[in-house]
Amino acid sequence: MRKFLHVARLLILLALGCSIGLHWFVLQSVAWSAMLTRNLRTHSLAESIRQTFDGQHPCALCLAIAKGKHEQQKEEFPSPIQKLEFLSQNVSFAFFPPTRFTLLPRVTTDPWSLAFPPPKPPPRA
Repeated sequence: MRKFLHVARLLILLALGCSIGLHWFVLQSVAWSAMLTRNLRTHSLAESIRQTFDGQHPCALCLAIAKGKHEQQKEEFPSPIQKLEFLSQNVSFAFFPPTRFTLLPRVTTDPWSLAFPPPKPPPRA
């Protein structure tokens, strides 16, 4: 039972992470790490960091991530309403009294009126 709860919690966390775009962050982090290590082979540390994060030298994974983000945003929120249209109709409300009306008896909420007198004769123990 505990293992099932752990698996269920993990699945919920994964679904939540995917719904907020955490998978794109993880993929982008992997791409930047790979780019930085590849650039460090041929350039200095400062030059490698600059080339990795300047946006002018994207790798194939960075391009695929950008394309995937763009496609997801495009299909995620289609706008069905192009413009708002208001109808110019006069709407009137009419309230009619009920045909039968009965007045209910008054219910008191006084706590002393709900008290019962002791039984006569008193009960024997």
